[in-house]
Amino acid sequence: MNPIISRQQQPEVIVNPVTGDRMTILESGEAYAKIRFDLPPHAKGSPLHYHTQMSETFTVIAGCLKMEVGHRGNWRTLYAGESLHVPAGVHHSFHNPCDHWVAFTSENQPATGFEQFIRGMYGLAIDGKVNHEGMPTNLLQLALLLKKADLVIVGIPLFVQTLLIGMLEKLAQGMKVERSLVKYWNGGAK
Repeated sequence: MNPIISRQQQPEVIVNPVTGDRMTILESGEAYAKIRFDLPPHAKGSPLHYHTQMSETFTVIAGCLKMEVGHRGNWRTLYAGESLHVPAGVHHSFHNPCDHWVAFTSENQPATGFEQFIRGMYGLAIDGKVNHEGMPTNLLQLALLLKKADLVIVGIPLFVQTLLIGMLEKLAQGMKVERSLVKYWNGGAK
């Protein structure tokens, strides 16, 4: 095989055994990533949050996706074929309110650490290192992952999150906690 020509790889599917969610990495890169998510009926999805640098475009493939966008209580339901662009800084959350699975894509720009974040979350779930809601039980790992995702939770003052995540991140770096996550970033969570 010619080393200049690369093989087309099959999309990688990863299942979160705690939440039942599935993700399929369709395109991967620092500038742009496209990931398909499949959420089971009545899946909780994500809390209200925003990204300081990254924008996301959600496109529903099948089923319905309920999204809270802009501020608390501003709900919108997307159906198959519908998209919603969420610029950086805009509050958003999503969940599956339906009795059927929902499939949607999330296109992220720039996607610098988002894939590492989601791979880490799913990988920790596969390894049994999360609580019943799928959140990492190790606060140092959680801090590193939140930093990768450029993710800010709405409802907790920004200065508190910045201070807390910053302190935990420095502690995690000193303790070399990132080593426990690298295996997930390199496709180890399957």
